[in-house]
Amino acid sequence: MKNSIYSIVFLILTGCVGAKNLIEKDSFFSKENYIAKHHGEVKPSGYQYPKKDSFKVLSWNVEHFVDSFDDPYIDSKRENKPDSLMANKVAYLVASLKEIDADVVVLQEFESAKFLRSIANNRLQNMGYTYFADVSSHGWYMNVVVMSKFPLGIIYGYGNVTTPVLEYTNDEGAPETQNTLNTRMWSVEVYPNPDYNFLLTGVHLKAGRGERNIAMRKGQINFLKQQFKRFLKEDKNKNILVVGDFNSVQGSEEINLFLNEKSKRERFIDPLPETVMTHTSDDPKRRLDYMLMNTNMYKEYKENSAEVPQLFTPQKMREISDHLPVTTTFKIK
Repeated sequence: MKNSIYSIVFLILTGCVGAKNLIEKDSFFSKENYIAKHHGEVKPSGYQYPKKDSFKVLSWNVEHFVDSFDDPYIDSKRENKPDSLMANKVAYLVASLKEIDADVVVLQEFESAKFLRSIANNRLQNMGYTYFADVSSHGWYMNVVVMSKFPLGIIYGYGNVTTPVLEYTNDEGAPETQNTLNTRMWSVEVYPNPDYNFLLTGVHLKAGRGERNIAMRKGQINFLKQQFKRFLKEDKNKNILVVGDFNSVQGSEEINLFLNEKSKRERFIDPLPETVMTHTSDDPKRRLDYMLMNTNMYKEYKENSAEVPQLFTPQKMREISDHLPVTTTFKIK
């Protein structure tokens, strides 16, 4: 009986050693190919990381950007029968994307990642855009989409989440909640190289002025901040970047929820100069669009790289959108 036990132990140990050797020999699981150790992801087969020491991120609300097909599940005149000027919008957007040449692109008010993939495949060939993602609404056509030259990891979709209309009660004195807008918020892991990654969050927060709309945005932001606490609890060095149309002006309660956080690790920084505005595109007088980075990611921020590029004449920019784009560059450490 003792010999049998020894034999079983020997087989188990040699089996473990054999499995270990197999993992070490397998290129998919070699140490340098882990892009997310905690989740077991690997670099896509055949993918080669660009040999560069920095990367650029673009965020842009491109205003009612829809394809030419009618989605039978979306009841909207603008989506059912797109404006005749859409052909111009597509052409101008393509020219803009070529000019900016960002590595990661986040677009708000864009119909779908499928549409963006089609544009990239047909009109942005050889630019390296390979990875696409979104969390589409079931009932509306204005979504937030991302395309990237770098591999994307897990996408965290918040569409099923209910958020409070924070610190607000209606005419009857009752609190309110909402979960119709939260598809326009998501987070996704991005991998610019084997040793560097960051959490990208794209947003298009509730539009409109007034107490109720502000309260809805604060509820959305409060949820995001709790999510970021979870990520930072898992990894205190997590790089976090939040981009998009916040529908909030500089110095507002909503933006200050990010900028005035007491915990340094959870605090965000707005790198754009205070004088830079993004809305409206032909006569910008206020800022609604941001790239906010946590203090971890700010260490990689390339100084003075945050900008609002003026690509065309004001009239032509207005044909694309009522918002201006925002770009920022980061060093890969």
